[in-house]
Amino acid sequence: MTRVVINGDLKRGKINKNIYGHFSEHLGRCIYEGIWVGEDSIIPNTKGIRNDVIQALKEMQVPVLRWPGGCFADEYHWKDGIGPREKRPEMVNTHWGGVVENNHFGTHEFFQLCELIGAEPYICGNVGSGTVYEMQQWVEYMTFDGESPMANWRRENGQDEPWKLPYFGVGNENWGCGGHMRPEYYADLFRRYATYVRNYGDNRIYKIACGASDWNLRWTEVLMREAGRFMDGLSLHYYTVPGTWRHKGSAVNFDQSDWFTTLKKTLAMDEIITRHSAVMDHYDPEGRVGLIIDEWGTWYDVEPGTNPGFLYQQNTMRDALVAGVNFNIFHKHCNRVQMANIAQMVNVLQAVILTEGQLIIKTPTYHVFNMYKVHQNADALDISCESDLYQHGEETIPQVTVSASMDNSKKVHVSLCNLDPENTADTLLELRGLAVSSVQGTVLTAGKINAHNTFEQPDLVEPSEFNQAVLKQNSLEVQLPPMSVVVLELLQ
Repeated sequence: MTRVVINGDLKRGKINKNIYGHFSEHLGRCIYEGIWVGEDSIIPNTKGIRNDVIQALKEMQVPVLRWPGGCFADEYHWKDGIGPREKRPEMVNTHWGGVVENNHFGTHEFFQLCELIGAEPYICGNVGSGTVYEMQQWVEYMTFDGESPMANWRRENGQDEPWKLPYFGVGNENWGCGGHMRPEYYADLFRRYATYVRNYGDNRIYKIACGASDWNLRWTEVLMREAGRFMDGLSLHYYTVPGTWRHKGSAVNFDQSDWFTTLKKTLAMDEIITRHSAVMDHYDPEGRVGLIIDEWGTWYDVEPGTNPGFLYQQNTMRDALVAGVNFNIFHKHCNRVQMANIAQMVNVLQAVILTEGQLIIKTPTYHVFNMYKVHQNADALDISCESDLYQHGEETIPQVTVSASMDNSKKVHVSLCNLDPENTADTLLELRGLAVSSVQGTVLTAGKINAHNTFEQPDLVEPSEFNQAVLKQNSLEVQLPPMSVVVLELLQ
């Protein structure tokens, strides 16, 4: 039996709502077709943005949205994406499929999207192929409230008041697609570029530096040492890839060995965060600089018959577990992790929404986001977990991962993931410092490891009421179904 102790009177820190953030890049059908269809489309839309996608994202309570990339950000020149759409120049998306884009979705459309879904904007600027002047002018265009050439240009283009821009990233993956830079070189560039990401009026920008990928602790060490005092956040990217980068594995045609490997690699996020946090602690013992995990999620081979540069993949119960496990890890590290952005929002990688023409489906990952939104801005509670083991062959991983939080109304939410696709997880929750009067819950599970929603069967995998939690004095006895994500609400 798995045993969990929840200390209701010991709080680990605030779970920043931005841990439930998203990422939308000009990649494949994420922006065009997935979000933007244009005002003349037969698909119902609000000023060119799909109404069905707006509604789904509003329900999920997206707190923050990162745009325009990704690798695309370091070849994006913002002036091409403003003004009358018919006059905007086309561009070739050299990173993703070599397709030609018309730049109809630009700065104004992005802020409109954020307003429609209730998300705060996080813009990633161009360091790889852009100039300091270009970045400075973009920030001025968006946020300056006085008289200036850029502010007046914004007004001419229909936006009289400056926007609020809370988050700005100075470059993306500059160790790779953003310029193949050395950390020392990028640290100097960050110091230079960030100087001109200015605060105008009452707008205050949280400046995010390009951080490391995976286990590259040296990049984090150099950035914190050379530029830590100039940044508010440092990014980190980690993708769960069950195979190799050349042969990542199928999103739907996999066996239990692939399932196990995927979840084992997902659990590595805990150690990755721990190691990078330790480096950050050395240079920032007060924890002022946030760790911003602005790209995470599963990455498989593209679906057969689709453009390999579009990164379109299906989304199964396996991905739901990946999401739940990651969220439980982020909660554990809530004092350092201040934002996370899943890659990506629509039609790309571990998307929460898939579209095809006028059709839309919510993926299993969508449902996990929707179930876990109760943790946004809640206080993470101190917990300990002695989990049974899930064994496959000669290897083992914990069968259960768990996190818990208390919101402002004193409701406690407990999130549990059973990683074993074949066996129930009998779990005892010992409740300390809590006087619980009732419990209710929601579960997401399926009959097959590769169960997924399709446009023919859009509701095959969806949440249902969970009633396998029995309250006994100061404890809860819970039976977690195989391969399940469960969220319990405890009322005091």
